Amino acid sequence: MTSPRTFRTVFPVLALCWLAVFFDGMDVNIYGAVMPHMLDDAGLGLTKASAGAIGSWTTFGMLIGALAAGNVTDWLGRRPLLVASITLFSFGSALCALAGSPAFFGAGRFVSGLGLGGLMPLCLAMVMEFAPPRRAALTTGLLMTSYHAGGMAATGLGLTVAPAAGWRWVFWAGAVPAVIAVPLLLRLLPESPGVLLARGERERADAVADRYGLARPTPVEAPAAGAKGRLEAVRALFRPESRWATPLLWLAAFCGLLLVYGVSTWLPQMMRASGYGVGSSVSFLLVINAGGIVGLLIAGRTADRFGPVRVSAIWFVLTAAGALLLRSQLPLGWTYVVVAGTGVVLFSAQVMVYAAVTTVYRDSERAAGLGWVTGVGRTGAVFGPWLGGVLAASGHDSWGFTAFALAGLAGAVAIACVPLAARSPRGGAAQPIGRPV
Repeated sequence: MTSPRTFRTVFPVLALCWLAVFFDGMDVNIYGAVMPHMLDDAGLGLTKASAGAIGSWTTFGMLIGALAAGNVTDWLGRRPLLVASITLFSFGSALCALAGSPAFFGAGRFVSGLGLGGLMPLCLAMVMEFAPPRRAALTTGLLMTSYHAGGMAATGLGLTVAPAAGWRWVFWAGAVPAVIAVPLLLRLLPESPGVLLARGERERADAVADRYGLARPTPVEAPAAGAKGRLEAVRALFRPESRWATPLLWLAAFCGLLLVYGVSTWLPQMMRASGYGVGSSVSFLLVINAGGIVGLLIAGRTADRFGPVRVSAIWFVLTAAGALLLRSQLPLGWTYVVVAGTGVVLFSAQVMVYAAVTTVYRDSERAAGLGWVTGVGRTGAVFGPWLGGVLAASGHDSWGFTAFALAGLAGAVAIACVPLAARSPRGGAAQPIGRPV
């Protein structure tokens, strides 16, 4: 008999995914946290232009990793791919620690990106599948607090370890996840019941569902296996109910990830160019990630009441306002306030785009939908760091704030149009746009 599904019954799954995304956030933010120190390292030879390009190599690897994970996870299994993702980005961090040139360092960041890109859609798909009923948005928000906790850990390493021992030791810390997280995932994380059913393992699928309080999966809910199943999953994203909502979700994710990775990579350097010291500039990354944790808790509860689409659109607009205020060079105290406030809305605007996926796609389409939303969105993650590098190299660091404001407005328009483009799906667990999930 299936027990009621609550946060308590699915805690092991949520906790393990939280740990995995914590290390994701730490690895992504390490680069921005140590970039000022790396630019000052004459032996490495890193320039502002090459720093921006390397940031794009990282996110280009994420693009490939996200697309690959979203389309093979239901075939190979989510747990093995999560383990592979963590192992890959830990290995890439070790390569960065050994790098003697920008090219070698960039190769390491690309390898890290392959693992990082696969991890996020896998964890999102897991927590959405195991989330308690009508708590998908809140559960997504809770998961993503770990990303910002990891970002704060990376900033702490940048503020303490990098000045004392050098930036390389910070990247050695980025290799720790393979030692800590991989054994825990292999031992404790269950496989998706839907994936098990698709592979013909009915008894295991039912056992996992019963243990964690999930409804037993049916063939309709289970993703089709094999290459044909992968192709059908992609085609399903463009069925009549979602053919126009899909590209709008992609555009919103593009804008959101442009903001997330552009800010994570370039905020310390942009603030340094505005006249702040190295320590203060890096500390802004700590503050904006702290704001991100608060924002996700607020956004998750708000979206469960009003719907993730509405929350995401409003948060994008507020992000644009915050970016314009940061260009105004306010007094230090007010700058910290604006940075924290921008963090509250910036990151959760993007996360609520992911939560909106559950309102558009059916259960059997969710993993592919998340994979493609995050994967196509990664092009924004590639573009953001590159754009920041171009502006910094030309001496126009402050223009980055204007570019981020425009991205926020574009994201708001895209996500706000999703309800106009989508009709309520049939035959799945997704709910009409604008209602709590």
